[in-house]
Amino acid sequence: MAQLAGRPARLKRREFLAEGPQAVREALVLHQKRLAAGQPGIVYEVYASESCLDRHPDLETLAEGTTAYLATDEVLAAMADTVTPQGVLAVCGFLDVGLDEVLDAGPRLIAVLCQVRDPGNAGTVLRAADAAGADAVVLTGSSVDIYNPKAVRSTAGSLFHLPIVLGADAADIVARCKERGIGVLAADGYGQLNLDRLQDENAARRLGASAAGSVYALEQPTAWLFGNEAQGLSEDEIALADHRVAVPVYGQAESLNLGTAATVCLYASARSQQVP
Repeated sequence: MAQLAGRPARLKRREFLAEGPQAVREALVLHQKRLAAGQPGIVYEVYASESCLDRHPDLETLAEGTTAYLATDEVLAAMADTVTPQGVLAVCGFLDVGLDEVLDAGPRLIAVLCQVRDPGNAGTVLRAADAAGADAVVLTGSSVDIYNPKAVRSTAGSLFHLPIVLGADAADIVARCKERGIGVLAADGYGQLNLDRLQDENAARRLGASAAGSVYALEQPTAWLFGNEAQGLSEDEIALADHRVAVPVYGQAESLNLGTAATVCLYASARSQQVP
């Protein structure tokens, strides 16, 4: 199992490790939902210590029907990627889906990660997208492997909540979104369009007032492009979007980090899309 901490083994077997009670719980919930719907399950094996099951008895119930093993803390430590294992891990099958499957479902909010390399950042954005009620997260081909153990942990179980598309091409994503009437916004600290302005215009429309000079209706289906942690979006990626949008900074910080900026942008869209 320890081999699944490495990308070559994950790709060969199309399996990855979920570690800790929260991640394993969400994996098992999805597993049981799929079985109930007549679909293949996604949890292949579960390993847990007696002390962990004592603390989280619901895991034993959720794991019914799966291949489950009791394991000592020493064995779990050898299998896990973390320095201090949390007493339970699951071997899961890959979850990613095709872009067409996502777009054919009529999504209203999509997070697109372009060349995001840090597993913690990718996991944080995926978690934020889940919390904001996004319909999918798409990672371009040059982004981090979302099945990296650190990325999986950073999602805090959200990896099992919404569709994930991997290895996509940014230009292809944008073209296909626009074909379906999905607007594309680039999160860019130097963007001339201010996110607060878009939210104010949405609020005015909700009240039945005219939003004079409105350039983008934030309530429409939207795909947000988020760039690399250090360089942000490339000029080519920015050029693909309908607009480049900046999150205003009112204090002295130079900028927001990727996870924070993505959370603000996704929540702005999610709030605007709510039915009054």
